[in-house]
Amino acid sequence: MSGLNKGVARVEVTLKWDPAPSGAPAHDLDLVAGVFTADDPHGAPAYLVHFGSRSPDGTITLHRDSRTGQGFGYDEAMTLELDRLAPHYARVVVGVTVQQGGGRITFGEIAGTGIRVREGYTDLLTHDFADVPGALSATVVEFTRDGADGWSCRSMSRGFEADPRAFATVLGSTPA
Repeated sequence: MSGLNKGVARVEVTLKWDPAPSGAPAHDLDLVAGVFTADDPHGAPAYLVHFGSRSPDGTITLHRDSRTGQGFGYDEAMTLELDRLAPHYARVVVGVTVQQGGGRITFGEIAGTGIRVREGYTDLLTHDFADVPGALSATVVEFTRDGADGWSCRSMSRGFEADPRAFATVLGSTPA
């Protein structure tokens, strides 16, 4: 009966953090999604979705972006319509990177961080970056296509010593 399993179809990934202390440079965290083909699921992404961009087919959209963390609750939001992705895409990795415009800053230096992956009203994953305090960027969740069963979701917490530009090149890599 596994053919009746629909898998994960449409998810929302939301990100929150507390603003920087008064007088300090703003903390700017960004959601990033890398989409990978079945031919190269751990190589270079076919495309990235981040602030100021969306997927070419409109299936992944960042529809809320914050540069300061000021707001109520989750400040950034990205929607992934996995069930609409073309069949040649087999993997999507979502991560977070800390902008480094005000000097080097890590997740451990930013208060109140949190990310939530949700399908409808069901939380698939929550994470607070406490396990990657020295990282500048981190992957959080991986979605993989499971053939007839649709998409599955798996926690993928991994920190990187990579600024936003470098993070785009290592986002989908496998651990050494």
